[in-house]
Amino acid sequence: MNTTTAAASATHRIVDDHDIDMAPYEDARLSAQERTDDLLSRLSLEEKVGLLFHTVIEMGPDGSVLEEPGAISKSPTSEVVVERGINHFNVHRIASARAAARWHNAVQRLAEQTPHGIPVTISTDPRHAFSENVGASFTAGPFSQWPDALGLAALRDPAVVRAFAERAGAEYRAVGIRMALHPQVDIASEPRWCRQLQTFGADTDLVVDYTTAYLVGFQGAELNRESVACVTKHFPGGGPQLDGEDAHFPYGREQVYPSGAFAEHLRPFQAAIAQGTAAVMPYYGMPVGLVLDGEPVEEVGFGYNKQILTGLLRDKLGYDGVILTDWELVNDNAVGDKVLPARAWGVEDLDARGRMLKILEAGADQFGGEQCTDLLLELVRDGLVSEGRIDESARRLLLVKFQLGLFDDRYVDEDAAEALVGDAESRNAGHLAQARSVTVLKNASTGAGAPLMPLAEGLRVYSEGLEPGALARVATPVAAPEEADVALIRLTAPFEPRDDLFLESYFHQGSLELRPGLVHRLREIARRTPLILDVMLDRPAILTPLVDVLAGLTVTFGVSDDALLDALLGRVPAVGRLPVELPRSMDAVRASATDAPASTQHPLFTIGSGMNL
Repeated sequence: MNTTTAAASATHRIVDDHDIDMAPYEDARLSAQERTDDLLSRLSLEEKVGLLFHTVIEMGPDGSVLEEPGAISKSPTSEVVVERGINHFNVHRIASARAAARWHNAVQRLAEQTPHGIPVTISTDPRHAFSENVGASFTAGPFSQWPDALGLAALRDPAVVRAFAERAGAEYRAVGIRMALHPQVDIASEPRWCRQLQTFGADTDLVVDYTTAYLVGFQGAELNRESVACVTKHFPGGGPQLDGEDAHFPYGREQVYPSGAFAEHLRPFQAAIAQGTAAVMPYYGMPVGLVLDGEPVEEVGFGYNKQILTGLLRDKLGYDGVILTDWELVNDNAVGDKVLPARAWGVEDLDARGRMLKILEAGADQFGGEQCTDLLLELVRDGLVSEGRIDESARRLLLVKFQLGLFDDRYVDEDAAEALVGDAESRNAGHLAQARSVTVLKNASTGAGAPLMPLAEGLRVYSEGLEPGALARVATPVAAPEEADVALIRLTAPFEPRDDLFLESYFHQGSLELRPGLVHRLREIARRTPLILDVMLDRPAILTPLVDVLAGLTVTFGVSDDALLDALLGRVPAVGRLPVELPRSMDAVRASATDAPASTQHPLFTIGSGMNL
């Protein structure tokens, strides 16, 4: 495919000083819908089927195309792009902006070899913060680093969320990423759920505001050539997980609504639809005991659920964009010596053909994490899926590509990518957001009656969990609490380690209680010197056994050591407020309603708690 340099008419273009025939889909002057309709009429069944798959892809060294299976990806790149005709890919690790841009351009050149040269859409999970989970998010690497979404929510300022999205979107575009597999707008209603860090918390009104700001920042007022298309997830809200166990895993397949708050979880998605989200992703969860409009909802995963995807999302909420399933609903995922079963909750007895058929009948457009194009072709050729049904989804997927301008300008500039991604201005903005998001929950008075924080520079500090160099820049590190003016300790929120299934070790699940030995040791340190504790929260923690002895307590949601110290020293105002509540006990968690935000009895700290520093 050649890039049009000037157009002479609706049927001709000038390329290299030659007037040649131009198909309507190649004419940038026509509407995205007109171009979509024209191209769809020209595609073979195989090309259409390729559009309906969205899977993981990895890059080779220095931005080369990986022509062998990767750590997660299953096939050589040329096989999935050229032979299978797949053109939507979720990229994983990115070493540098230049390498990412070089790799993206190489993949686009491969795509030009296909019959109609359909450009590739590269997508990504969140990668501008601190969480590292190959099944959900990546640390920033070469990109500017910001608080995780829960930390943005702690700032209680939709303008900051929009500013983040604008900067992150510019960095994505620079390396060729044109689809964000986010925002994650689930309401964090179950304190034990492991996926809260990428949410905007448990205050539904604020989550709605943040959802709108995020989409405006990434997509603009409407989808266009400057947009990053967003996949809003996880419809109809992934928060109400039974016992907080995650639906990635068989033991976490059930979603329950004991307080009848289903409609509360829909509100952010209604805002996303109103703002024109390019796509919606349903969660893995299987609703149990859910009744909508007087009808029991089939107890199958949301990606298989026609009442949810067609009846609710399409018909009742009026959504006509792309529905992309979450990853691997059809086939088990074996990686090394581990496996993650297909998330075929409620339809485990169906074979892969039956699962794929049920997903299409439910109303989904695209299979996340799958590359089994041959299976879908079989279903069409066996008369179980009509080509018209394939056209319905292919049209939605092509339309987004045309709206993004990918057919007209698919390549990126390596030098420009290296200059823009992670530039000083964006890194500074991310650092300031981190420091401001620090949430101060306790700041005890010293003997002189003044609060302990902000700290003076040059104090003797005993520390744990901080990078020594960061502390040494502002204080005098000492080896024992007895030698210190103050102790500063950073902890991660507690969880129960699990590592049987693939990905399981990345998902922090189970009890929110601190280990008793750790509690005893920290209380002993606090007895000897004033102790400031910072807890890095990817979900709430029960801090009741410690709060009485602490001189200072902060919680953070993706904050570097340098940014934390800037906040504690008063260099940057810490203004964070809790976006979730901190329960008083596990008994209170177990007694709360899974679907009702902030429903634990007598929480230790309520939503909105925090003080300026």
